[in-house]
Amino acid sequence: MDNGAVTVTDPSDPGAVETTALRSFLGTHPLFTSLPDETLASMALAARIKRYASGGLILDAFTQPNAEVFVVMSGQVDLWNDADLIGEAADERLGPGGVFGFSAMLIERSVGPRVVAVNTTTVAAIPAADAENAFASRSGARFLAEQGAAARQHLGPPTYSLVDELIVSPPVVVHPDDHIADVARLMTDRGASCAAVPLGQGRFGVVTDALLRERVIVGGLPGTAPAREVMDSSVPVAVLGDSAAEALILMLDSQADFLLVTDRGGGLRGMITPRDFTVSPTTAGVAVHEQIRRAATVEELRRRTRRVPPMLSDLLFRGLASQKVIAVYSAILDTVVRRSLVLVFEDHPELSLDAFTWLSLGSNGRREAVLSSDVDSAVAFDDSVQDGEIDRYRAAFAEVDRLLADFGLTSDAHGATAERAPFARTNASWRTAARGWMAAPADNQGAIMTSLLVDGRPIHGDPGLPAVTEVFGDLRRHPATMRLLLEESLSKRAKLRSVRDVFARRDAFDLKTQALLPIVNVARWAALSVGSAALPTTERLRAAAGSEMLPDEQAQNLIEAFDVLQRLRLRYQLIQQQRGEKPSDSLTKDRMSPIDRSVVAQAVREIAAVQRRMDNIAVYLPTEAWASPAST
Repeated sequence: MDNGAVTVTDPSDPGAVETTALRSFLGTHPLFTSLPDETLASMALAARIKRYASGGLILDAFTQPNAEVFVVMSGQVDLWNDADLIGEAADERLGPGGVFGFSAMLIERSVGPRVVAVNTTTVAAIPAADAENAFASRSGARFLAEQGAAARQHLGPPTYSLVDELIVSPPVVVHPDDHIADVARLMTDRGASCAAVPLGQGRFGVVTDALLRERVIVGGLPGTAPAREVMDSSVPVAVLGDSAAEALILMLDSQADFLLVTDRGGGLRGMITPRDFTVSPTTAGVAVHEQIRRAATVEELRRRTRRVPPMLSDLLFRGLASQKVIAVYSAILDTVVRRSLVLVFEDHPELSLDAFTWLSLGSNGRREAVLSSDVDSAVAFDDSVQDGEIDRYRAAFAEVDRLLADFGLTSDAHGATAERAPFARTNASWRTAARGWMAAPADNQGAIMTSLLVDGRPIHGDPGLPAVTEVFGDLRRHPATMRLLLEESLSKRAKLRSVRDVFARRDAFDLKTQALLPIVNVARWAALSVGSAALPTTERLRAAAGSEMLPDEQAQNLIEAFDVLQRLRLRYQLIQQQRGEKPSDSLTKDRMSPIDRSVVAQAVREIAAVQRRMDNIAVYLPTEAWASPAST
């Protein structure tokens, strides 16, 4: 299609004049000012410079991936950032110096915008390989952050992720008096480039690799010196709920390489680096994710949520790894639940969204949700909330569950939802109940409730409020409880066919019940046995790898099996969705390829072998030795 573009050249020296002009032009633009001259020259040389007539289509990054960044050299362009609003008034108009196309280029996905020339316009298109240098610089990071802040000012709700969603693992924490040699060893063991040092009253310092090199290797500080002598106490701090754009600006203004994240009570919740702002899985589905976050009505939220499965198919088709697609889906589910809470509570002004913390349980709590996953939940209330008030909150939570069901997101059939009394308690009540389950797991479904709650992840409210998971940190001190939990974890065996299937002559296989759930249960128990607070199944297995109960080889076998089975599960469920079927975990032989059947069979054999070994170890090895290093 002719879009009215004309390549600009110079007859006497093709491209040279325009290239020189572009190099000078870029050197004055805030996005490129920190780049060396040779980089600017290379960028200008690689760029395509085109002139567009009025009304000419310059870019439609909704329909195809974009691999360039565009800079307006003269004229004006109109931008549409929402595919649903194309045809209405433009969202934005840019003049000379305006930059667009960077979002689609950076995440390599079709997330917009659509850009049309307002009048005769000259635009430089810089290839991604050259433009990425600009966004990796401090000026580029600041540009992205300011773009996010500006969008938030005009649109109201934040247009980028919250800092909550950038935290990928718990930080390494050391005491101010710990020897720096021990701190360095711990950082090495955890694969961390820094460690946090609590200083009291919500204040922290950090020990980094760079500081260790500067003050120990170069400065000669002895390894027995305390961490307080090598730490940097000027590290910036953000609070859960802050926008990622604002947090990035804070980091840049402080010229810091790390940002600490606390809850509202000053408790440390995570540590973020500049890289985390670019690799967050939520950015892969940024368009749908942000549309859901901004949904103003229930109907709009329903419409946006029903577009999620096709978006997942698109991400998988375009090459995003299945585990990342699943992470995207889990992040979007969090946003759907949070937005549903807000919309429901708008009709209940007598109830406060700040009175409780909402926890996602089950697969979404572990960030492993797929299309068939239930939306399990629990709530921890502030201790000041009375029983009568809790009943009114539970009624509102029931409305949230009905809303989610209307969106196609079902609740747990066995009742693990915040609308039920066992899953909606004050913080003190949760603490008391958890201690009771730990002491007597056979009573009051203690083992089942423990398994549910240790998968809990706060997605709304103050994450520092729920104390139930802290209580479970002492499980290793209860050998009888650990043994009972192990028996419960091994009760669901990995198998290719059940007795019921044999008698019914069905060639059906339930990926979740017969393969994935056994891995999840083993990983959960193994993490508890070594005192790990990790939630994702593969992280739990890595944390417990090398123990007597779960040697490195067996842990790696389970990790590989889990990844393979989750990949198959996601792919087949997306196929079911496209056929108009309800996504399920049940696969039939005629719908599976011979290769997939072979992969599943091998995975089940590996899982069953690990389960048998754990059974045998539990018989002759004392409970206190289960988490000890494997003998060689």
